[in-house]
Amino acid sequence: MKPSEARGEFTALEQKINGHPLIYLDSAATTLKPRSVVEAVSHFYSYEAANVHRGAHALGDRATENFEATRSCIAEFIGARDVDEIVFTKGTTESINLVAQTWGRRYLRSGDVVILSEMEHHANIVPWQILQQELGFEIKWVPVTESGELNFDTYKGLLDKKVKLVSLTYASNSLGTINDIAKFIAAAKSVGSVTLVDAAQAMTVEAINVRNLGCDFLAFSAHKVYGPFGVGILYGRIEVLSALPPYQGGGAMIAEVTKEKTIFLQPPQRFEAGTPNISGVVAFARAIEFVRELAPDNISRHERGLTELLLQMLADVEGVRLVGNSRSRRNIISFVLDGAHPSDVGQLLNQQGVAVRTGHHCNQPLMNRFGISGTIRVSFGVYNNEHDVEAFMRALMKAREILL
Repeated sequence: MKPSEARGEFTALEQKINGHPLIYLDSAATTLKPRSVVEAVSHFYSYEAANVHRGAHALGDRATENFEATRSCIAEFIGARDVDEIVFTKGTTESINLVAQTWGRRYLRSGDVVILSEMEHHANIVPWQILQQELGFEIKWVPVTESGELNFDTYKGLLDKKVKLVSLTYASNSLGTINDIAKFIAAAKSVGSVTLVDAAQAMTVEAINVRNLGCDFLAFSAHKVYGPFGVGILYGRIEVLSALPPYQGGGAMIAEVTKEKTIFLQPPQRFEAGTPNISGVVAFARAIEFVRELAPDNISRHERGLTELLLQMLADVEGVRLVGNSRSRRNIISFVLDGAHPSDVGQLLNQQGVAVRTGHHCNQPLMNRFGISGTIRVSFGVYNNEHDVEAFMRALMKAREILL
C-alpha cells in the first residue's frame, strides 16, 4: 500500500465537524488509528480478554503469546539485539520517568551534569528537574538556533567528564526539526556519557535502528505511530537494564516473595509491575505492521511534500511568521499570525472542521527562546493530501479576515 492509498483506512475522516468534513492536521499530538488497530483492540476484548504471564487456560495463553509477539515485533522494528531490551510502559513520558527513577537515582550525584536542550518536550525536562531538586546535579542546556536547530558547537563545548547523561529529542514536536541524533550520541560517548533519545515524534519519519544510533535508552509512544493510547516502550541496552533496580513493585515482576525479601525477575519483566494495557500492546503490533507496510521513508516523503506545499502557500499570506525554519523539517509547521492569538485562530479553524494544535505544545522553554507564548501548529499524517492543505488555507484566510 502506498501512502496515497492509506486514507481509506481511517474511519475518523468520514465524519463531519461543525457541518464540515474533518481536516485533521494534528498528527504531532496523536495520529488517527487505522482500521487494523481498532479491530485488534475489539478482537482482544471480544475473544482474548485474559491476563498475561499467569493464566492456566487457553485465553491466557493466547493473550500472552500475542503480547510477547508485539515485543518481538518492536525489537525487530527498531533493530534491538534482544527482545528483552523492550520494556512496555504507558508511553514516552513514563519511559523517561522510569530512566530517571532507576538509572538517575542510582548514578546521579551532586556535581554531575545532565544535558538537555531548549527543544525538549516537558516529558524530558520535568522528570530531571524533580530528581535534580533531590540529588543536586546540574542541568545544562543545548541552545536552539534561530532556524530551529540544535547548536552542535555549543553542545560540544558542554561535554566533559562531569556529564553523566545526555537526553535529547530526535525530532521537535513544535518545529518539526529532525536532529542528527547519531552525531550527538557519538559526541556524548566520547566523554563516557549515557544517552537517552526521546523518539516520540520521529518513529514515522525516520527508519530508526538503535544499534546504529548507539544510544543506551530510547523511548516512544504507540499513539504517535498510528497505535492506541496508553502504551509505549522503553528500549534499553540489556547490560544497562540488568544493572537497574525496579521502577515499581507488585505482581508479574517478581521471582519470589517471602516475609523477609523479594527476588526480582530479570528485565524486561522487572520493570512491568501489575497488569499492563494488554489490548493496547496487542494492537501496537498492528500499528507497527501498518507503518512497516507503508515504510517510514515513503511516509516521510509524502508528508514532506505536503509540508513544502503549505510553506509555499503560507509565504504569500501577510502577517504569517514561521517559528523555526530547519532544512530537516519533515511534517510540522509552526507559525504565528501577527495581531491574532493562536487559540483564537484555532477556534475559528475548528468551526470550519479543521483540527490543528495551538499553544506552547509542552515546549515552554522553546517558546521562551523565541519570545512567544505559543504557535499555531500544523502537522501532517499519512492520511493527509493536497485537498487538506487547500482546505486549511481557505479556513485560515477566513479566520484572518475575522480576526484582523
